[in-house]
Amino acid sequence: MTASRTMRMRTIAAASAAAVIALLAGCSSDGGGTGGTAAAGVDNAAAGDKVVIGFSGPAADHGWLGAINSAAIAEAKKYGDVELRVAEGTNDANLQISQVETFINDKVDVIVLLPTDGAALTEAAIKAMKAGIPVINVDREFSSTAAARVTILGDNYGMGVSAGTYICNKLAGQSDAVVAEIAGIDSLPLTQDRSRGFADALSDCGLKVNARVAADFTIAGGQAVTAQLLSANPKIDAIWNHDDDQGIGVLAAIDEAGRSEFFMVGGAGSLNAMKSIKAGDTVLEATVIYPSTQAADGIALARLLAQNKNMGDLASSGIPNRIVLNAPVVTKDNVDEYLPIGFAS
Repeated sequence: MTASRTMRMRTIAAASAAAVIALLAGCSSDGGGTGGTAAAGVDNAAAGDKVVIGFSGPAADHGWLGAINSAAIAEAKKYGDVELRVAEGTNDANLQISQVETFINDKVDVIVLLPTDGAALTEAAIKAMKAGIPVINVDREFSSTAAARVTILGDNYGMGVSAGTYICNKLAGQSDAVVAEIAGIDSLPLTQDRSRGFADALSDCGLKVNARVAADFTIAGGQAVTAQLLSANPKIDAIWNHDDDQGIGVLAAIDEAGRSEFFMVGGAGSLNAMKSIKAGDTVLEATVIYPSTQAADGIALARLLAQNKNMGDLASSGIPNRIVLNAPVVTKDNVDEYLPIGFAS
């Protein structure tokens, strides 16, 4: 991948994020949810017809997923015309399928779904769509475009690009630098996308991943694989850790090993990571945002769809089919800007 292509992809992602921000701020249009004519003077934030939204997501077994759920609930509470029905979080695909079927039977207006497994939930989502209930797919993508009216994604590839670009800038001219990567669950497409973006960005500046381990997005997993990584590599210049939740274990292993010759970049944007970056008290000096607001954006879009409104500040009418959010880098210089959206690990 060339440097110019990398920059183009980051610009597109930033534009998509800006569009979502415009939506949440409210706007002037009253066209249909699948198209319509913009009309000046209509406030999307103003109360409209009551909207019943069904929301289902995985079990909140780590900080980012907990933040996803709480942000979605908080977003729904902003609107007096929204009734949010929240299914119990689960990592059982069959149970989540039954939750979607309950939403269909209850004839909710829109379903916002963060699937425990995108492929496994695809048919249930298609069933909802065929029943006339729009589905908003969050974070983990379905295997068919027919399964969702709107897809909202974090930019996993862009996370890798952002982390790699930051490391390239820090290690400029050091062609022999040793770069390590601590991934999440290797079988997940999101992990594969993050690693691919990271490798592409490093390649642009003549670097590569010299050592790589994969954890499981848990503190214990992060600590175990990092201990192995450090033992096998007596010299490291930079580390990218994909996930700030598992980063607690990563930093613990680094502390136990007494290593400090390198700097580290995290991923996701946890509150404890941002506070550490601000304090400058560990090797962690940056993290890449993976928005925990995706489901909240889904709630806001679900309301607009059900009320046949348009997304704000766009020339085109209706609601986009696909939104990919930006993956900015948080450093000591800009951490105060991002602290309000940091999630508790």
